[in-house]
Amino acid sequence: MRDITKQFPGVLANDHVSLELYPGEVLALLGENGAGKSTLMNILVGLYRPDEGEIVVRGRKVEIHSPRDAAALGIGMVHQNFMLVETMTVAENIILGMSDLPFKPDMEAVNARIRELSARYNLEVDPTAYIWQLSVGEQQRVEILKLIYRGAEILILDEPTAVLTPQEAEELRRVIRLMTAEGKAAIFITHKMEEVMAFSQRVIVLARGRVVAEKRTAETSPQELAQLMVGREVLFRLEKRACQPGAVVLDVRDLTAENDKGLPALRGITLQIHAGEILGIAGVAGNGQRELAEAITGLRKVTGGTVHIGPHDVTNQPPLRAIQAGVSHIPEDRMGMGAVGNMAVADNLAMKGYRQSPLGAGGVLRHQRILEFARRMIETFRIATPSPQTRVKFLSGGNLQKTILAREITACGGLLVAVHPTRGLDVGATEAVRKLLLEQRDQGAAVLLISEDLEELLAISDRIAVMFEGQIMGIVPAEQATVEALGLMMAGVRS
Repeated sequence: MRDITKQFPGVLANDHVSLELYPGEVLALLGENGAGKSTLMNILVGLYRPDEGEIVVRGRKVEIHSPRDAAALGIGMVHQNFMLVETMTVAENIILGMSDLPFKPDMEAVNARIRELSARYNLEVDPTAYIWQLSVGEQQRVEILKLIYRGAEILILDEPTAVLTPQEAEELRRVIRLMTAEGKAAIFITHKMEEVMAFSQRVIVLARGRVVAEKRTAETSPQELAQLMVGREVLFRLEKRACQPGAVVLDVRDLTAENDKGLPALRGITLQIHAGEILGIAGVAGNGQRELAEAITGLRKVTGGTVHIGPHDVTNQPPLRAIQAGVSHIPEDRMGMGAVGNMAVADNLAMKGYRQSPLGAGGVLRHQRILEFARRMIETFRIATPSPQTRVKFLSGGNLQKTILAREITACGGLLVAVHPTRGLDVGATEAVRKLLLEQRDQGAAVLLISEDLEELLAISDRIAVMFEGQIMGIVPAEQATVEALGLMMAGVRS
């Protein structure tokens, strides 16, 4: 890619960016949220057209007008925001758009091939399941399987391990090694420094749409790369005060619920969270974490048990009842559930507070006060947006997450349910979000933190509960927990 430039309204996403990729190599692409990484890769995969610059593949200048053109050149991408059709099955998504299939594909053969690849690469997924029935983690596996199935020669992986366990991430690393040993190449977009050091041979750092550094991985360090990304020293370990738990804020008793397939997802969950405490929930994606968060926040009906928030019984009550009881919710699906893409940043920030003064009164919105509120939130949470009126769908993934965090943390009335709050964020933003969660806890809020990042859970949780097949395998104090012990419980071994 030579001198690639791409501009959106009010944003210069890529400013004369050049990079080279060699056979058998993994190139890590680093940068803060909004630095232009995903835009650059979307140009390579044919979703955007560059305003300037050229692309050369195997010594030949090419024009990539669409993902089909990219696929014909052997280029495939796993996107941070999944490119899947929810009403179609896993198998149908994997073969969708493939031009070398017969008019009526042999779906039994396709399903068998997917099962074979799933087993081989430890990316278990049911090829006959519909996408809407899958957890975010399972959808990520489908995206990775899609690339493997189609035999891409150049793999673009945008935060591919964000929803994988450490064991699954290691399996993906093995897959990439197998592919690069065959002469294939990969571009790896990630914010996890340990993955940069483990996966890549070279690193390119972007800032404000430009290349600011290019290093051989063996000749740099996580600390140097983090400083190049954010322009300051980043603390990789947070200071955490001793927990001072108060009254019980969340009391869940014998909770049972079904998933979207009508199968048991929660099997007798019992847990409590106190004011001034962070309870972390660990587990492989698809073991009931999403259903637990939705049951607590009123988004999923339960089939048994109770949910109390303080003195309020919110069991099977609508989401508004949970909000009135003091619940804030940072969902795992940012664009689908956490924000409205076609609405302005200011309107998304006001979604919790518009019912009452100062943002609204008597059913009438006060637009000037909403704008003032939005400007304060943008400054406080460092949301990179051209203006409060910019539509949320034009923000980078990290700045979209900051918008949701700003709204939910500001509106928190006692319980904060945070589902993967740092997924896909750069090291600087991740540090800021973890500090915010600890600040909420120190100010007396109860925090339910659902995360698949064990290092994150160990760093900021006070207690950690592990879920497996809808049950709690054990609850341990964070200071006594180890990755090995948590991993065993995640595999179904009770504490």
